[in-house]
Amino acid sequence: MKTKALYNLLAVVAFAVVSDQIIKYLVETGMDYQQQIDVLPFLALFRVHNNGIAFSMLSGLHDLALIALTLVIICFVSYLWWTTTATRWISRFGFALIIGGALGNLIDRSIHGYVIDYVLFHLPTWSFAVFNLADAYISVGAALVVLEEVLAWLRERRASKGEPGKN
Repeated sequence: MKTKALYNLLAVVAFAVVSDQIIKYLVETGMDYQQQIDVLPFLALFRVHNNGIAFSMLSGLHDLALIALTLVIICFVSYLWWTTTATRWISRFGFALIIGGALGNLIDRSIHGYVIDYVLFHLPTWSFAVFNLADAYISVGAALVVLEEVLAWLRERRASKGEPGKN
């Protein structure tokens, strides 16, 4: 990996971690627990603590197990990030977002024993799970990796159709 590309991706990771932690600090110090602040008719800030991982899954596991699991995931995604070719820049950007989001949630779990969540999409009779900016980074990063895979598949399919005898 070229040095400039590495620094750019590390900057994405750093931005994700820092922005996530600043917003979580503001939520923790500026809102009461389970306080809801309506922003739009379908969007609110709602401070809660998540003892599990995404959507409170695995909330029965001990903090150390969740920390270890998060570290394994960070190492695996870092490996994928490092071994992905430079031409797959969408995936690399996605991996950087996933790593940054995972580190943001890891910091919470390591310091507080829980992850601070605060974004709530809702309707009068329905609500989505409460999440945070780190979760959004992870989700967008994963979507970018999938997008890159779909684009690569389409390129390969188009190229194979252009070759004689491969209709």
